[in-house]
Amino acid sequence: MKTEEEKVKSAFRIPEEEIQNLLQPGHRGGAFAETILEQSRQGKPLDLLEAAVLLSIEEPALIDRLYETAREVKERVFGKRIVLFAPLYISNRCVNNCLYCGFRRENREAERKTLPIPGIVEEARALYDGGYRRVLLVAGEGSGSSIDYLCDAVSAIYRETPIRIVHVNAAPMDEDDFRRLKGAGAGVYQCFQETYHPETYARMHPSGPKSDYERRLSVMDRAVAAGFGDVGMGALFGLYDDRFEVLALIAHARYLEERFGVGPHTVSVPRLQPAAGSALQSVPCPVSDEAFKKIVAVFRLAVPYAGVVVSTREGAALRDEVIRIGVSQISAGSRTDIGGYAHAKEETGTAQFSLSDGRNLDEVIAAILDHGLEPSLCTACYRSGRTGEAFRAVAESGRVRDFCEANALFSLMEYFKDHGTEKTRAAVHEQIVARVTQLKDDAFRREVEKGLDRVARGEEDVHF
Repeated sequence: MKTEEEKVKSAFRIPEEEIQNLLQPGHRGGAFAETILEQSRQGKPLDLLEAAVLLSIEEPALIDRLYETAREVKERVFGKRIVLFAPLYISNRCVNNCLYCGFRRENREAERKTLPIPGIVEEARALYDGGYRRVLLVAGEGSGSSIDYLCDAVSAIYRETPIRIVHVNAAPMDEDDFRRLKGAGAGVYQCFQETYHPETYARMHPSGPKSDYERRLSVMDRAVAAGFGDVGMGALFGLYDDRFEVLALIAHARYLEERFGVGPHTVSVPRLQPAAGSALQSVPCPVSDEAFKKIVAVFRLAVPYAGVVVSTREGAALRDEVIRIGVSQISAGSRTDIGGYAHAKEETGTAQFSLSDGRNLDEVIAAILDHGLEPSLCTACYRSGRTGEAFRAVAESGRVRDFCEANALFSLMEYFKDHGTEKTRAAVHEQIVARVTQLKDDAFRREVEKGLDRVARGEEDVHF
């Protein structure tokens, strides 16, 4: 049996030299990019060279074609639905000293707080009462966020609230602790590498358990081996060359596919934002909005079956753009402070970073509808066996699209029984009527109509 140290040593290695070579001038070219995009339209995921080429294109017409191709691929896999969720921050106590983070140990100005289990339940209930059906627990690393605490939090939310799925963003742990977390009912395990560039990683994480680059790099091996078929990956864009981070994350996804038969369930693309108490005076490698949009599109074409996630770190206008070029999940109405939902009018002084999109859930839903897309609060896949390898199979075949779009309609109708403005309710009703009319399969349309009728009669959690 391998020791923990041996498991770490057996983990994925960044093909750093290959990536740096691909980032050198000479791989770009309009004709080659056109060929790559045509292959993407036909369902071929990008390899590292192809991703590097698309990241480097500068011709406006080619960039537009990239965005259009990403939109087509996203809609072929997931349809027009955009999944909505909220993060639930439960502790900002942390033993690490990440230079960019407001939770870092040496930030003496931060008000430290760890929610007790009843406080976590109160937060989850506030989110449910606001219309959310899934939450993402987020905690710093240290004694305040032990595996016992995380498992108790997940179990209590299921036991004491109607929240339907709980995902977890937490520090790396060993396989036994991952098994406990999975046993408590956690859905997706999410952990970001922050930066895949070893030297930059060392500079940004000078002390604490997180300073161990290899242990963090191997975390997905342990999570998947322990039973997490769904894992969420990401990098914090702005710490190093964004193109390097994109290619490294794609390489990491390919490694997981080859070793475990399943890649990331989600790929998140947070950009570095100002944080109170951060040791950084500026963003080391700024990422422009145009570069950010290319990152989103390239991830969509490289990992077509994954949810591409953009948070409220980004402004409303940019988020409204990227949901049309590959993003399939966004947070809405987020609070990154501890206890921020149940006590929303209080200034807690415990936020991790600043937010740029302050719209509430109803306003985000309205914006998604305005763009002809389908907001979704659905949680069906996690409770219907469509996870891990099984989810990837139905996603790549395009069959999950029908489930997604129908379940989005059910979840929207349920939401607007108790929430939302009259204007948005009218838009939702119009969307439901239009989408049902567009369904070409008569038998499937009848099933959708039956489901909508069940919701209208008061039934909750209707889904395929």
